[in-house]
Amino acid sequence: MTAAFTVVEPVMGTVASITVVSERTERVERAIAACVARLRDDERVFSTYRDDSDISRLRDEGLELGDVDPRVAEVAADCRDLRERSGGRFDAHWRGWFDPTGYVKGWSTDAATRAFDELLADGEVEAVGVNVGGDMRLRTAATSDHVWRIGIAHPTHEGELLATVEVVEGAVATSGTSERGAHLVDPRTGVHLAGPVSATVIADDLTTADAWATVAAIAGIDDLDWMPVAPVASGIVWEHGRTRRFAGRVEVSAFHDALVG
Repeated sequence: MTAAFTVVEPVMGTVASITVVSERTERVERAIAACVARLRDDERVFSTYRDDSDISRLRDEGLELGDVDPRVAEVAADCRDLRERSGGRFDAHWRGWFDPTGYVKGWSTDAATRAFDELLADGEVEAVGVNVGGDMRLRTAATSDHVWRIGIAHPTHEGELLATVEVVEGAVATSGTSERGAHLVDPRTGVHLAGPVSATVIADDLTTADAWATVAAIAGIDDLDWMPVAPVASGIVWEHGRTRRFAGRVEVSAFHDALVG
């Protein structure tokens, strides 16, 4: 198998790690540059930390969706649909203004990885994985036998894995309190989640995995009512030492850390 290399770039207040299984050709370098450029351009439009972003101008200047970049209207429509499907567990308007932070990173990463479409189709790239802040879009050429093996970190036991998953084509996203503390807010109540809680979702694309990982973390260990309508492949919800796993919209196991050593 061809050796892999990784390029790391700062973006969206975190880092993007682009791992490519291929020779480092000029075409590959152009695809990497296009991938990073898309992420940074979406940051320019959607960042809530930039006064000049379209999202900030929408909030601060009283603009309408038709007055800003059309990507904002696209994401706003997606977020409205997600609010309905999740029973309000996700709501981009929970602050009183439109903030798609829990959605747009996965959406942007999916768009950015399309820079590799032709290279994957013609086999010049065997596989590519784009990791933005720990959430991953993983792709493999149809002609390759490459498999991505992803370790899911235990939320409270540093250096230990909660699980390992294998992905050929898809995405893995984790949401919770272990890395950033009590930053998650239940939009139905306005209450910050104290944790510790962690949810990992595997789906066909990172838009879906990232959004529904947030939903799962907000819902917590005792609420899987959202699962039958979620378009996800599988996942794990962990809270206070308890773990529940699901696949194909059905729970497949539940256990406590103490029971598995």
